[in-house]
Amino acid sequence: MASMNPYLPLNISRGIRTSARRVPSKVAIEAAERHITYGELVKRMNQVGHTCVNGFGLSAGDRVVLLAPNCPEYIEIVTGLSDQGLIVVTLNPRMTSSELKTILEDCTPKLVIFHPDCENLRETCRNMGLADLVLGQSYEAFLSKASDQAPTVNVPDDQTFAISYTSGTTGAPKGVELPHRSRTLLAAASATEYNCFGFDDRFLSMSPLFHGAGFAFALASLSFGGTCVLYGNNDPEAIARRLGQGDITGVFMVPTHFKRLYDISEKSFKGFIAGNALKTIISNAAALAQTFKEQTVERFGAGLLHETYGSTEAGIVTNIRPSHLLEKPGSVGTPFIHMDIEIRKEDGSLCHPGEVGELFAKGPYTFNGYLNRKTETKQTLQNGWVTVQDLATQDEDGYITIIGRKKDMIVSGGVNIYPSEIEAVLSEQTGVAEVAVVGLPDPEWGERLHAFVVHKKSQILNEENLISACRASLAPHKIPRGITRIDALPRNPSGKILKRLLREQGSSF
Repeated sequence: MASMNPYLPLNISRGIRTSARRVPSKVAIEAAERHITYGELVKRMNQVGHTCVNGFGLSAGDRVVLLAPNCPEYIEIVTGLSDQGLIVVTLNPRMTSSELKTILEDCTPKLVIFHPDCENLRETCRNMGLADLVLGQSYEAFLSKASDQAPTVNVPDDQTFAISYTSGTTGAPKGVELPHRSRTLLAAASATEYNCFGFDDRFLSMSPLFHGAGFAFALASLSFGGTCVLYGNNDPEAIARRLGQGDITGVFMVPTHFKRLYDISEKSFKGFIAGNALKTIISNAAALAQTFKEQTVERFGAGLLHETYGSTEAGIVTNIRPSHLLEKPGSVGTPFIHMDIEIRKEDGSLCHPGEVGELFAKGPYTFNGYLNRKTETKQTLQNGWVTVQDLATQDEDGYITIIGRKKDMIVSGGVNIYPSEIEAVLSEQTGVAEVAVVGLPDPEWGERLHAFVVHKKSQILNEENLISACRASLAPHKIPRGITRIDALPRNPSGKILKRLLREQGSSF
């Protein structure tokens, strides 16, 4: 008997294909001098899918590695291949050969697609006997010979469409398997929450597409017929000018973007608000300092900035809306649409308001598991609840504050110390641009507190004043035993501070 189920799978390309039928001549992607319409995008999605299936002999379930900076081809490859049931492994194009080799051995791809900027990594793949394809003439030649008809493969929406490798801030990177359903629903929820992913919106996509949030927000823009503006210039003056042109309605930035923007002259923002279409600024990937939030309101205007907390594994977990941004200092807001959150003690019981515990999230945006890592998957995905071992508190109003990673918690003299509390005090002091506090080995106390501080340009940084400020606001056991000036905090491509590198640097002190 034929199935009577009218349900259509929530594949990530469906919104793009619908827009192509509605407005085929509308620009979907802008990148430098290139303008790609929805009709052209879908044609190329079909061609790249058929190229991999017919030209390289791949079949549903096979994995394809993509090594490229932000470019229009990135989007057509991920969506086009996923419609054939192929899984795209999205990697940092700046990784080293040894890092790539480790991941290739883990994900065992059938094909590697390179951007010309990444051809230095091509030898690593060839030494492993992997087929490859380079964007440019070779890529275009394959596409020109491929069918541009829509694929007929039936791809279930719980199937993995992409694998995004974690940043490895605390160990070897793990392949996070992302299903169609979770990212399609995340795009829909984002359109509702952020109000910048509609048909008439133009979203500025600056963050790497290989990063979970970078691709998720670019996809949200295209899912509802908007225009995704890919921008590859990281110069803060150029970013300020681009935003100042007045046609962008939404932008996603990581804390590094904010820091660089606010290091430049206020003259770069002169006249910014008047006549500007900007409706939404989204911050994610790492905690945004309260001073940056205040500067955003001063320079861009009120009612724009959202700070979002989440993970590749769980999707978006919380969001603080602009109306509460300054009222709840340090908070990342309340649960995101359709998300449940619990903050638990070590024994599994729920924390009371104000108590520090491990944050667990449950919702429709979660991952399928880690590739080849059953033990780690069970540790992270527990009875439907996802934990990435972040510590948090929740106040009486339900607002959540992230305290830090469980592995970053410092135990000195048997007392638990949360670096974020000390970092908040130091970041407010004159001359401090950024700060990170870590625990270093200590024969007497187990661990001792040490602060790494980046100073602001053209300002004097007085270390004695920093210690005095800590003494005035913190208990004695929370006072750093040492302070080291540093030019920049080590970060991964998504903006997260790599505290393990600071601990390694400080181990010789």
